[in-house]
Amino acid sequence: MTDVQTEFTPSDEEAVHSPITTDVEGETASAAPADLDREGDIAADYIEELLDIADIDGDIDIDTRNGRAYISVNAEEGTNLRLLSKPETVAALQELTRLAVQNQTGGFSRLILDIAGSRDARQAELATLVDRAIARLEEGSSEASLPAMSSYERKLVHDIVSERGYVSNSRGEGRDRHTVITAA
Repeated sequence: MTDVQTEFTPSDEEAVHSPITTDVEGETASAAPADLDREGDIAADYIEELLDIADIDGDIDIDTRNGRAYISVNAEEGTNLRLLSKPETVAALQELTRLAVQNQTGGFSRLILDIAGSRDARQAELATLVDRAIARLEEGSSEASLPAMSSYERKLVHDIVSERGYVSNSRGEGRDRHTVITAA
């Protein structure tokens, strides 16, 4: 059986309920904390039901950070949760969970799903990609392109690149959108 644990820091904005708005690309421009809490609760219920159906053990934590609901699923070492922690599986489950949230709220969801530390592992992989790209720049390349990735991963890359003192831009459209790194 799964346990749902909610981590929430109350604020003055809690009492203000504003509708979720969307920008031109259909992404959430702003969401009230109450809306993010609702997204998190809906997502946690969806994931909990999925885990129960698949007979997979996991504890669910709900958090809100940077205008997004974050859902983390963790379990003891050696459990069957690792079956769901592959990056492609996490991405697919995240999209299914977003659809479940959108179906109930009527608004676009930007929630982030992490299973068994998969997000931290992916961030480490992205840091390695950035380091390799920077090495190419230091060897004389004028720019270094990274593979296409999601907007969330591109945001992580932009942050890593900035920390390293370089500049990055996103190029391309749709599934081909990728990050290009140049010297500052």
